[in-house]
Amino acid sequence: MMKTAAVSMVVASGAAIAAPQYDANVTGDVIFGDGNANGGFTVNQDNGLELGLRAKVRFDGSNQPQNIFNSNGDGSYTFQAGLPPTGFGFAPSSTSTATWNFEWSVNSDFEGTSGEVLSDYSYMLKIDFDPGSGTNFLAFDPISQTLADHAIGTNSTGNGDGDTAADAAEYASLIGSNNIAQNSWNMEFFDDAGSGFPFDGRLAGEYEIVLEAYNAEGDLVVENSITINVVAVPLPAASAMAGLGLIAMGTRRRR
Repeated sequence: MMKTAAVSMVVASGAAIAAPQYDANVTGDVIFGDGNANGGFTVNQDNGLELGLRAKVRFDGSNQPQNIFNSNGDGSYTFQAGLPPTGFGFAPSSTSTATWNFEWSVNSDFEGTSGEVLSDYSYMLKIDFDPGSGTNFLAFDPISQTLADHAIGTNSTGNGDGDTAADAAEYASLIGSNNIAQNSWNMEFFDDAGSGFPFDGRLAGEYEIVLEAYNAEGDLVVENSITINVVAVPLPAASAMAGLGLIAMGTRRRR
């Protein structure tokens, strides 16, 4: 059974949150790194807030990132199981490196009318480490931190031009005066078998990513989610036929 991708949710007051948009742009631009295109996001907007999620190819056959999102148009994204050629320099050939990243965007004032900044809300990011149909969420607030390397800016910040804090004081200032925070993360960054959150990039599986925003009263304001389907790499036709031949030979021997 497939995990549910992005769906309409309900806030604490009982009012329905707007349905998500698929293969959409986030408001403003993608402000982390250089050359990261907008688009391919599953986006949910309500109460003046916008949450965006997507997945993309982080390592191609040459170990390079690509603006390839493999969206299925319904809040799910599909990638083949396997490891990158070398992966990250800090963890070369690690079996917990995915060939894909998930990317998130928070915009606390996507309409540009409320004046709400990032620190006016609290957030929850849930990363699923269960490859089966269930979930095993590592959950934390990605923004209400002492220091993080997010790209931070406003609706007018250009592509790749987000600011990244150098220290805790600058980070507090940035989230207290801007409305967009974004980042691109790999499962490698969080893999921890000892804490119950193991990941193996060689295995097929289904992984759900959920992003939530809460107001000062603790009410859920908007929620978004995506599902990342990791599928087994099919055998080449010649190998598959050879395997069938070996099965047939074994059958004859048994006979």
